[in-house]
Amino acid sequence: MILVALFAGAATGIVLGLLGSGGSIIAVPALLYLLHVEPKQAIAMSLGIVAITATIAALDHWRRGNVDVRVAAMFGLFGVIGTFSGTRLGVHTPVALQLGLFALVMLAAAWRMLKPKKQPQPLVVRSAQLAGAGGPVISIAESENLEAHLGQIALLGVGVGALTGLVGVGGGFLIVPALVLLSGIPMKTAIGTSLAIVAANSSTGFVGYLGMVPVDWAMMASFTAVTVTGSFAGTRLAHRFSQETLKRSFGVFLIFVATYILLKSVI
Repeated sequence: MILVALFAGAATGIVLGLLGSGGSIIAVPALLYLLHVEPKQAIAMSLGIVAITATIAALDHWRRGNVDVRVAAMFGLFGVIGTFSGTRLGVHTPVALQLGLFALVMLAAAWRMLKPKKQPQPLVVRSAQLAGAGGPVISIAESENLEAHLGQIALLGVGVGALTGLVGVGGGFLIVPALVLLSGIPMKTAIGTSLAIVAANSSTGFVGYLGMVPVDWAMMASFTAVTVTGSFAGTRLAHRFSQETLKRSFGVFLIFVATYILLKSVI
């Protein structure tokens, strides 16, 4: 049992470190089918595990300058609202429906990762130079782009948050492309910012489930410790592999796991 927990935790952390998302998508099935945790308990514990891991990873990205605090705060505010509502609903939702939705989310993530990559349209950037020669350059385009899509960010934030609370997914696979498209920030910054948002959403979801479902604190602590270690390993390994290869491999894996969950829990 201990070896299984170590393996599952390491896999969760490595995926989170490599892709900036996908931690819960590994953690929930691992808790369910490898460690035999009850479904609602697995959802709650996965939220706690990912909350801690994503927080530590986000702080690491923030130290490297890869977190847009303004975007994270704006997106995270709406996400927290959606997450808390999702947990209230999740507590009373039939387990078969929760797992069915979770499997559909996995298939959506797989589709996203297997979808051919499109070349992003270049942004028209207007900059303001401060403090004379050599001063820092502030991009005005990103600020204007963010405010122009505030309504979409709010809706997506609430929607992703609701999914987080209902089925236990952090939503990074949705947040990262949304940040790139709606706020115009670079991919590296989008991943770091996404981790900060996932940390806020998952923390809210975990708190929302506390007192409603039992939590095996010892198992969660050991799983989390290995997951955190795995996330650092994944971050260090990320530059050695093609992101497209990683995404496609993970996408195929998700299809198999989602199919298994549907056959096991719904059909």
